[in-house]
Amino acid sequence: MLLRLVSAAALALPLLIAGPSLAQELAAKEPSVGQTAARERQKKCGAQWRGLSATEKTAQGPKWPQYFSKCVKRLKEQKA
Repeated sequence: MLLRLVSAAALALPLLIAGPSLAQELAAKEPSVGQTAARERQKKCGAQWRGLSATEKTAQGPKWPQYFSKCVKRLKEQKA
């Protein structure tokens, strides 16, 4: 427990010394092109998943992770 407190304090110390500008800069970092593309694919696949009926979901992949994996592959192939 004491080690966790010491580690947390050691991690926070540079942010306290540098001031709030460094903390804000780290928090406001823009997503990369790859991260933006991944978020867009997740939004598209999520919208498609919500639009499927129960029987269609069973045929496509009964659970979200299986469907999402297939959907991402499909979207990447369409882009290429």
